[in-house]
Amino acid sequence: MNARKHALQKNGHEGGEVERVYRILLEWVVTAELPPGAFLSEPELAQKCNTSRTPIREACSRLAQDGWLSLIRRKGWMVTPISVRDIMDVYEYRKVIECFTAEKAARSATREEIESLQKILEVENQPHATLPDILRANAAFHYRLAEISANRRILSELSSILRYVRRLDTLCTQTVPGWIGHGEIFAAITGHNPEKARAAMAVHIDVTVEKMVKLFAAGPERGGAEPAFLPPLTAPVLPSARRQA
Repeated sequence: MNARKHALQKNGHEGGEVERVYRILLEWVVTAELPPGAFLSEPELAQKCNTSRTPIREACSRLAQDGWLSLIRRKGWMVTPISVRDIMDVYEYRKVIECFTAEKAARSATREEIESLQKILEVENQPHATLPDILRANAAFHYRLAEISANRRILSELSSILRYVRRLDTLCTQTVPGWIGHGEIFAAITGHNPEKARAAMAVHIDVTVEKMVKLFAAGPERGGAEPAFLPPLTAPVLPSARRQA
């Protein structure tokens, strides 16, 4: 009985450690601290995450299943590169979902829900706002619209999409500073105008994807985003992760 209890506790601890490492690595990939095309060393990741190689291997396997990493035979793990086709596919799907959420939010948003959107967007008008703050607010605004739409399937789908979008936004704004605001979308929702909200969201996404495609298709020789396609010439400098209690 004691042996079984010990085994269950051990499995639970190992599962918790894999989850911790998975979340750390996912954040590094999404924020481009591990850039697209980078080859990853399990021993180095284990050192940086303050863990052993087994949780690293299992976390990387999960990230590969989710499409963030690729397993390269005899070389190990590589952060999955980004292609223009990837961008087009994501934004095409995103446009379908988010035009729906914007339209539904305009129909049903309460005063409290509109105030919550306004609070999220305050960072866009702050002259000294940092890029990470702006990107977090961007994701929060789009996710809040999905919450207001009260469709659980859309919430689940959009959560994954917004991680990918945050990664693209991070890479894009590192090369081309600036971001695309949400004023027209918010105004349409505040005015409870579903048609205008849908149209404003469509324009917002179209302008964003046009900017992304131009950047990632340009290539480094014309100011494009080199990390999106080619492995870096040197290994990335990994951030450190403190073990959480």
